[in-house]
Amino acid sequence: MNAKLNITVMLGGPSAEREVSLRSGAAVAAALRELGHTVTELDPQPGRWQLPPATDVVLLALHGTYGEDGTVQRELDALGVPYTGCDAEASRVAFDKILTKQRCLAAGVPTPRYEVFREATGTWPDAWRPPVVLKPARQGSSVGLEFVDRREDFPAGLTRALAHDREVLMEARIAGMETTVGILDGVPLPVVEVQPRAGGYDYTNKYTAGNTEYFCPARLSPETTAAVQTAALGAYRAVGARDYARVDVMVSKDEQPFVLEVNTLPGMTALSLLPKAAAAAGLAFGPLCQRLVDLALRRRPAARRD
Repeated sequence: MNAKLNITVMLGGPSAEREVSLRSGAAVAAALRELGHTVTELDPQPGRWQLPPATDVVLLALHGTYGEDGTVQRELDALGVPYTGCDAEASRVAFDKILTKQRCLAAGVPTPRYEVFREATGTWPDAWRPPVVLKPARQGSSVGLEFVDRREDFPAGLTRALAHDREVLMEARIAGMETTVGILDGVPLPVVEVQPRAGGYDYTNKYTAGNTEYFCPARLSPETTAAVQTAALGAYRAVGARDYARVDVMVSKDEQPFVLEVNTLPGMTALSLLPKAAAAAGLAFGPLCQRLVDLALRRRPAARRD
């Protein structure tokens, strides 16, 4: 039997992913209440929030800027309150797709070729061939994602992507299977295969019920599954992650893994992929939420432990 705790769930926030975060937070809060904990839901606005004084631990259900980029983590560190997920530095690195690329390459983790753009240009870059993907460097949940299949579509796509961030990552688009790997306390969970019914895994397909099929475990050979999990774990370690994260990995047609990004506060909605992977490993949603809390409590100051 777990000790009953005063848990503050941070959800919502100021980012472009606010609505998804509200759903994640509501699901987590309900699961923790079901386990007997006292749960306060806190929708933080920068500089205008306070934790309930009896808070034992904060469960972060925030997504996107402020909540996932290391900002709220630094604020919680200053308060000395344990919180779920990665620390401020790992959050900052993982939220920046360019820094993540650099860390992965330095660690020998396979990742697609890339280039960085900081201003709109009407010129297709030399030595590149379509298709490519354009990604704002510091957004999540596929916000601002642009798929470019023809050279003439590049200028408009880059302009749209730059509307979401001052830097845009252009990445070679890998043909093959989209997968994601949850990592829980340094251990990879079963691989989830993501198959949009039409188009790519963009914001609409990610959050619209029925638009995407999921297979867990993924329909991969044991050897390829192990390679995908190894690449995901390598990326998790490269950014300095802790407790849990979700790593997106493309598997090429010749079954080679390519890490796309590391999500340090993955979604916890009914459609979310980390809960799917945990369930496939035998860990239901409520116990998963409890596990995240338990991992955070390991960092509680000794004087506050039971």
